[in-house]
Amino acid sequence: MSKAMIAHVFAAVLCAQSAVAQDIFNYNGPDRQQKVIEGARKEGQVAFYSAMIVNQALRPITDRFGKKYPFIKMTHWRADSEDIAQKVSAEVRAGNVVGDVVEGTGVGEQAVQAGLLTPYTTPAIAAFPEPYRDGANMWTPTRLSYYSIAYNTRLVPETRVPKTYEDLLDPQWRGKIAWRIGSASGTPLFITNLRLAWGEEKARTYFEKLKEQKIVNFGAGSARTLVDRVIAGEYAIALNIFAHHPLISRAKGAPVNSKLLDPVASTAATMGVVKGAKHPHAALLLIDFILSREGQEILLGAGC
Repeated sequence: MSKAMIAHVFAAVLCAQSAVAQDIFNYNGPDRQQKVIEGARKEGQVAFYSAMIVNQALRPITDRFGKKYPFIKMTHWRADSEDIAQKVSAEVRAGNVVGDVVEGTGVGEQAVQAGLLTPYTTPAIAAFPEPYRDGANMWTPTRLSYYSIAYNTRLVPETRVPKTYEDLLDPQWRGKIAWRIGSASGTPLFITNLRLAWGEEKARTYFEKLKEQKIVNFGAGSARTLVDRVIAGEYAIALNIFAHHPLISRAKGAPVNSKLLDPVASTAATMGVVKGAKHPHAALLLIDFILSREGQEILLGAGC
């Protein structure tokens, strides 16, 4: 067989595989579960890129998924949402897709805008409220995250903990507050939350006063990194932090705590299937599992 013929056959095989994958992504027949499981069994593995905390969520999900479907080897890679989007983009551009399912705060939306995901349907989404569904079927929700301030309990006694956004304007906190400027869930979400809740005029007046506090623009790491800096005493307070991060550290004895301020900002983490995923059936099976009651209970227990 000539090289040209071999290339033609190879291309035909890839097209056939792509057609099969597309069929299963859109298939809603009564035997969907059976087809997904049979296909996943043949694929034998699935790769999950996620922003979930490893010990609290990723490992429990991997363990339970592996016990439920022992014929699939699940691997996971944990990173911040922005890094996940960049890695997937690089893989798709290079034509060497490794990750099958991606998950994180805003990851689904970012990947959709960049054309990195493929649409899919799952009966599991029926259990979720309409506002948390994507009409184009490009992503599904995984978890809600709430944002708070994080504070060092040695530097901020309980009697002085800010309880409102106005309390952050107290001169005693000037130069002692930090926020994340390199993430959409940091400074941008803090500002947007108050603009939506208060209206432009009130929010603008508040931000003019907040500017006098000389807030430190932290851009050297993730929300988790900033919490660690608060624990170390580098900053007394951090704004718009995942509320569960300080609580997890506090439970381990760290001098840190979180405080929700009204209005509380929140985001929905989303997940999607990478365009060109090598394990489409296993990807759908993992998504079904995470969205199932069993998967959601794991995340509920993880506190992430």
